Order: sequence, then structure tokens, then C-alpha cells
Amino acid sequence: MAVSDGEHIMVVKDMGLVAQVFDEPSLNSLHGHIAVGHCRYSTTGASTWNNAQPTFRAIADGHAMALAHNGNLTNTGELEKWLSSEDNGHDVPSKNRMDSTSDTALVSALLAVYSSEGLRKAAQRVLPELRGAFCLVFCTETTLYAARDPQGIHPLVLGRLERGWVVASETAALDIVGATFIREVEPGELIVIDQAGLRSHRFADADPKGCLFEYVYLARPDTRICGQRIQRVRMEIGKTLALESQVDADLVIPTPESGTPAAIGYARASGIPYGQGLVKNAYVGRTFIQPSQTIRQLGIRLKLNPIRDVIEGQRLVVVDDSIVRGNTQRALVSMLRQAGAAEVHVRIASPRVEWPCFYGIDFATRAELIAPGLTDEEICRSIGADSLAYVSLEGLIACTGVPKRTLCRACFDGDYPVEVPPGRLAEMGLEETHV
Repeated sequence: MAVSDGEHIMVVKDMGLVAQVFDEPSLNSLHGHIAVGHCRYSTTGASTWNNAQPTFRAIADGHAMALAHNGNLTNTGELEKWLSSEDNGHDVPSKNRMDSTSDTALVSALLAVYSSEGLRKAAQRVLPELRGAFCLVFCTETTLYAARDPQGIHPLVLGRLERGWVVASETAALDIVGATFIREVEPGELIVIDQAGLRSHRFADADPKGCLFEYVYLARPDTRICGQRIQRVRMEIGKTLALESQVDADLVIPTPESGTPAAIGYARASGIPYGQGLVKNAYVGRTFIQPSQTIRQLGIRLKLNPIRDVIEGQRLVVVDDSIVRGNTQRALVSMLRQAGAAEVHVRIASPRVEWPCFYGIDFATRAELIAPGLTDEEICRSIGADSLAYVSLEGLIACTGVPKRTLCRACFDGDYPVEVPPGRLAEMGLEETHV
């Protein structure tokens, strides 16, 4: 977290969970009226202290800047060359080094290079050159800025407090701090907030391509995207899944907690009773976003435990949000069988994840995914289930209430809305026309 009192910016950051880093003494040391906070889910650059955000950098005229970034840039090679050409004496941050490696550091460095023009003008010069997904919040001692990529791949929202403004990655954050939701930050928009109020500037034309995986998994269920409540969308996905892939069973259970809304929808549409067959350990986070395979596997075993009295002898429909690597489902099916389940039918509230994501989700190669090269029947055997079915892409899109043309569906259909890193299309067997 970076906090400004109008004259100085104080930064506190460390490795670990929020409650481990921000105790009462550290919070009491932060005084001011402008703040930028960030929890890092590492997709580009190692998970190290140096890559923790917000980044902090000196800019022109003796001022400083703190910046936080949600997303992933795809043209870092071009940006590194640009930075080198503009500042030969600058130590270019490279995402391939293990010490200062995130693409966020590159954005900060470029803004600093042009900051003598004023940070707003620097942003309007740098932001149009960025490719990929980026929701940025950054501040100087006196001004808060926010920007969203022209595709609006990930959410960024604006809220109003009685005595100030809030910019956040989800509407749920506004609710928690008591802010009123005003609107989404528009794709291609730069917002500037200071003592004079709020001003909006456009740095690129909007070409909306919101991430479809946000509706399935990434967003909190109590948030809204494009006016759609995520809890309702996920329940509709479950209903659609039940209509598309019926099965004779005794009980519908979710993989908690991300599979819960879809499981409720599945139970309502199918007429099969809904039950809680798994207990989730509240102290273990999302296994999908853990930084290594070993930790993911351990996390799955620590996170979920079956309730034998509920599932013994039952034919189960187990509803989960997605299958990415297959680790969770394989361990889950095994646990349920050991606990006495008669049958385990897996139903997935998203289509097959066939393609890597370059915009901020942690599966950057096809080799990490279970779906490419395997049929549904082969995946079913791999995870040990009695049957396996996914919701259709068309069904999923219909549930969002958002037009298909305004959604990024690349991880499901390989249609990338923004250029991907050089050489990766050929590596994946795709033509340039997919971009």
C-alpha cells in the first residue's frame, strides 16, 4: 500500500497475506488522503518482494509516483526497446530477470521518462503504446490516476465516498468501504482526481472485450460486471448446464466455494436435491492461483474434506467452475470415492479451457492445460469420474447477458482480441488472423 499526505508517499509492502503484512502498527504508520493498494497474483515476473506492488519511482521535479497494475502486457519486448531508446542510461526492467521482472515496472519506468511533461501527458503518451490487459491506479503526492485498456479486459470501477473517490477492481470493494457505485471506468479512459475534482480523458477508442473467465471464476460472486450480478449469472450457468447435460443422480454438491452458485442453479433446474458434501477450510486460498504445482496439490488436500454422512452411498453430481489442469477434480473424485460415493458425475460451469491466456490468468502455455489433445471421455477417465460434461460456449455467453462480440473468449476458442507475444501464435498452431 502507498499513501500520500500531500507532500510525501509512504510505501508498505511485503510477502504474505494481507493480514500478515498489515497489522495495526503498519497501518498506523500510513497517514494521508491518497492511497493505492494492491494484492499481487503473479503472472509475469517472479513472486518476490521486489515485484510486490505498488511500484515506487522518482519522477520529474523531485516528485514520486506509486503505481499498481492488474493485467498482463503482451508487447514488453517493444516497450523495453522504446525505453532503451529514450533513456540510454536507464537500467531497463526486464521481465526475464528474477530481481525486478514485472511488466508493471516497465510501465512505471516509461511514465517516469516522460514525467517532465506532467504525469497526465506522460500517461496519454505511454498508455496508447501498451498492448494486452491493464487496469492501472497510480498517484503522485497530490493526484490519483486510473486507466483501463481499450478492450476493458478486466473490470475497473469508480465509486463515490462522502468526502472522496474510490477506484477498485470490483464493485464488491466499493460495498465494503461504503462507497456508492458510480460507473465503470471506460475502456481507453484515463481518470485524474485531485483537489479540483475528477476529470476524464480518452487515450484510445473503446473496443470492449471483457474477460469471460471473470464471470466463471475470477470475480467475486457479490460483484457486478456490465450491470450483471455475478451470483445470478453463475446460477443461470448452472441451470443451463443441467438442461444441456442431464444425469440420473441423488444429490448435487458444489466444489466450494466457486462452484456453489452454479450447483444451486443445477439443482433447481434438474430437480435433484442440493447438498453440502464438502467442507472448505477457510484458511486456505484458491489453489488455482498458487505459484507451483506442489503447493497446488497440497492446497487441494488441505482445502476440502468430504462429509461422509452426506455422500456415502449417493450418486453425486459435483459442480465445479472449470477444469484447467485437472488437479482439483482428480483429487476431489478420489476423496469422494474413498468417502463412499456410489457414483461421481462431474459437471463444469465453463467450456473446455483449450488455449493459454496472455492477459493476466495463470496458464500461459497449452502444455499446462488438460483439455488440448484429450477428448471429454479421456479427461473423464483421467480424473476418475463416471461422467463429465461442460456447459457450451453459447450457453455460457447467453447467461452473461453480454453480447458475444464484446467478450474475450480466447481461453475457450483461441480467438485473441489483442496481439499475443511474438512467436506464440505459430507455437500454438494458430494463424495471425486469429488476432
